[in-house]
Amino acid sequence: MPTAQTPTTPSREALNNRQFGSSASDYVASAVHSAGADLEQIAEIARTRLPAGARALDLGCGGGHVSYAVAPYAGSVTAYDLSAEMVAAVEKEAARRGLSNVATAQGPAEALPFADQSFDAVFCRYTAHHWPDVRRGLREARRVLKPGGVAVFDDIVAPEQAVLDTFLQTFEMLRDPSHVRDYSAAEWMEFFSQAGFVVTGLTRRRLPLDFAQWAARQKTPEVHVKAIRALFAAVSDEVRAHFDVRENDDFTIDPVLFELSPL
Repeated sequence: MPTAQTPTTPSREALNNRQFGSSASDYVASAVHSAGADLEQIAEIARTRLPAGARALDLGCGGGHVSYAVAPYAGSVTAYDLSAEMVAAVEKEAARRGLSNVATAQGPAEALPFADQSFDAVFCRYTAHHWPDVRRGLREARRVLKPGGVAVFDDIVAPEQAVLDTFLQTFEMLRDPSHVRDYSAAEWMEFFSQAGFVVTGLTRRRLPLDFAQWAARQKTPEVHVKAIRALFAAVSDEVRAHFDVRENDDFTIDPVLFELSPL
């Protein structure tokens, strides 16, 4: 009789690859990921703060949009992701764009295959909420960053109020089982301090999402789509108001961009 943990149960890495490998081209083409005020801010940080010939790391590169935005202002950019298929898609897109200074590497955020103080800048956008051990990933980011370097972490944050936090984590997991957690801004501040960073800037935004596109990008099974829609319909007016749940279940979430320096 099979136990709860069978050989067919996917590992965290296998689950991540299953979720994002088949969606790699969708993330390269995604309007949400390929544009936005936060991406413009990242490009401006690269333009104004990177030294000549800088080495930059796009940590958890996804569709590679940070790499493409930073490449004009860096000597080299390493696009790094756990998904081999995502890395291959970024390599192809960088070549299509003529970005010869973008290289790729594959592996987990918690064990970076780079020497200490390898990079002048570390950028991480919309990916850390998938890391099994965010504290270890941040320590690794700090390890590979040069003294005086710049780091940028840009991610969805959870509301401080418990019911809003629970709602967010529930529909995130239903949509994508590789989701680990959207942390609150306060949790992020604690993590950064423990990893050896000081926060030098913080920009809060609101990000409207088209429900159908959001679900399709992860190829969310229809049974889970129906469950999310049922959840949206069942929650209190307070929850619906915070997430601005609209017609067709389109909604809004809260990204924060943190600018960091190493201690």
